[in-house]
Amino acid sequence: MNNGEQIMKKLAPSILSADFSRLGEQASQISQAGADYVHVDVMDGHFVPNISFGAAVMKSLNKWNTSPYDVHLMIEHPDDYLADFVTEKTEYIVVHQEACVHLHRTLQNIKSKGVKCGVAINPATPVSTLDCILEDVDLVLVMSVNPGFGGQKFIPAAIEKIKQLDQQRKKNGYGYVIEIDGGISLDNIREVAAAGCDIFVAGSAVFGAEDIEKRVKEFKERLE
Repeated sequence: MNNGEQIMKKLAPSILSADFSRLGEQASQISQAGADYVHVDVMDGHFVPNISFGAAVMKSLNKWNTSPYDVHLMIEHPDDYLADFVTEKTEYIVVHQEACVHLHRTLQNIKSKGVKCGVAINPATPVSTLDCILEDVDLVLVMSVNPGFGGQKFIPAAIEKIKQLDQQRKKNGYGYVIEIDGGISLDNIREVAAAGCDIFVAGSAVFGAEDIEKRVKEFKERLE
């Protein structure tokens, strides 16, 4: 990405908040309504205090007409499971800085599998911990809630992190996109976008709506 280049803002609804009895249907529904990614939150009950689902559930969506997968691994020892999440629909695999002892090696491992690599940081983790790998990543995910559960309140300090990451890539000509996850709503998405964010994860704000397709379109309109 060149300095000053405009990146299209994108929406990535999190299927963690979907109705699991209608998962394929709803994943297809958000995609047809204009969602740019299907955000796949994978939790192991160790790195975060919750268990969600694994690769088999994600792969069950392959037969549905969905947007590309944005896979967010909130798990310990992610290297042991990377290959399981690589499909023809997987665009990003994102691991946590806090979960990777050898982060650079893990990111290279993801790239070697033919998908884009991303790194996430929790609310208490400063952007500076990524200084040595920003040149190597395709995506940086800023957590604006403590990971583990949907429906949490947005942590405003995440906006300053986004501004820092945006300044870093402009200054150094880095090519990563910036994603945010947690507490994103129709009320705050424009403020977050103005800070320099490119991809917006929304879970309960999308799937909790009475009309999911209408809500996706409302989010997309806010990003235009």
